[in-house]
Amino acid sequence: MQTYTVLKVHPEDSVAVAIRPLSQGEVVEVAGLQIAVATDIPAGHKFALKAIAKGEKVIKYGAPIGYAVTDIACGEHVHAANIKTTLSESAEYVYDKMQSEQFALKAEQRSKEWEGRVPTIKAYRRSNGAIGIRNELWIVPTVGCVNKIAENLVSWAQDNLKKAPFYDGIHVWSHPYGCSQLGDDHEATRTILSDLVHHPNAGGVLVLSLGCENNTPESFRALVGEVDANRVKFLTTQDVSDELAESKRLLTELYETMKGDTREDVGMDNLIVGFKCGGSDGLSGITANPLVGRFCDALTAMGGTGILTEVPEMFGAEQLLMNRAVDEQVYEQTVNLINDFKQYFVKHNQVVYENPSPGNKAGGISTLEDKSLGCIQKGGQAMITDVLGYGDRIKKRGLNLLNGPGNDIVSTTALAACGAHIILFTTGRGTPLGAPVPTIKISSNSALAEKKANWIDFDAGRLLQEDDETVLSDFLSLIQRVASGDAMAKNEENGYAEISLFKDGVIL
Repeated sequence: MQTYTVLKVHPEDSVAVAIRPLSQGEVVEVAGLQIAVATDIPAGHKFALKAIAKGEKVIKYGAPIGYAVTDIACGEHVHAANIKTTLSESAEYVYDKMQSEQFALKAEQRSKEWEGRVPTIKAYRRSNGAIGIRNELWIVPTVGCVNKIAENLVSWAQDNLKKAPFYDGIHVWSHPYGCSQLGDDHEATRTILSDLVHHPNAGGVLVLSLGCENNTPESFRALVGEVDANRVKFLTTQDVSDELAESKRLLTELYETMKGDTREDVGMDNLIVGFKCGGSDGLSGITANPLVGRFCDALTAMGGTGILTEVPEMFGAEQLLMNRAVDEQVYEQTVNLINDFKQYFVKHNQVVYENPSPGNKAGGISTLEDKSLGCIQKGGQAMITDVLGYGDRIKKRGLNLLNGPGNDIVSTTALAACGAHIILFTTGRGTPLGAPVPTIKISSNSALAEKKANWIDFDAGRLLQEDDETVLSDFLSLIQRVASGDAMAKNEENGYAEISLFKDGVIL
């Protein structure tokens, strides 16, 4: 089995990536070329495969990641000091029906490969037909004023409600909002909280209100709509003399209702999986993200559902996603998704390319195009079947694009609210973060997996040393075990789970 020292990602690339640190003067072989590196090259960083003239586009993943701001010699380090983004606040896009049809044909071929052999998981079947992969108690505060009450209730439940096969624990989704917000900002908060009330990973939900907030108990209950009264309880704390005693009574009732819940075999095609990256490095787009992309292709071919978000991290790679729109309507929705988020930047007098982060750059990512072209690898080659607004819930199977920022906690919250049962989170730098649903961390490199074994669930760095199909099979097996409750994601083991809401308005 080949162990890579350097890697040229695409045949047309003008740069290669160092898989391990390279020393100045070291000679490496890349695609039949013998290249002497001109300087020390850290792992994950790029070096030139040919002389690149000032003003010439630098190619990686077969696409431009920026242009050279100086002449770059063959073997020279290619990074933020000598290349610059080509992005701006406006761009022209074209619907390529022929390319879309080609992607659709490949997707159809993948679907045929999974006919009659869709794997199964063990999940909870809800009364509305949805499945849940956890059976948890959730407390959803309508306003930040009751957060501490809810946190006290979680402590009580951990001591008094026994862990059992039907019960996977309790969480409160604390947040500072629900009052003193206006307009769309206020409605976005309400919508995300309502989505969480409906999430099938919760076997029981207590909606906890204060009583005088802008997100009034009455209006929020109307927004939530029809629910199973045995599964969702509402309490306004100003209306009772002892809110703790009353909350404990309601939580106990929910717990008792859950006692009859059991897992059953269901097809993996029932899964809704969110895709996210954070703390990316130069290997993220080579190992971890493509591995998730392979899984996305398999899941959607089975008939399952994937969700790709982080719209600012599509900038520079958006045309490649648009080429996979299932029809012209979805293409136009994707164009609007991109342009609307660019206008969000413009409205706040910010440039669209103020990305990547310092940690991304330290890991080898030079420009936003470099980051985005790696980021979208998580969506594989699947067709884009729908485009969703922030707070929307899944309506169509296949790969969905969801409006949301790149911020890790905000976007994982949006994925969970959208309906994701589980989130696949790739990282090259490491992060302990956990969403309201199991958040499987996939490292881009083996060194991170070894160093932060308490954070990382799967080492995608194995792809640089092992057979692709073996690694994919092991990855699929892990997802099946976590979804079936036979294993916990590391964020669950650590007790790391939280939410954050997207804010774009006035606080009174």
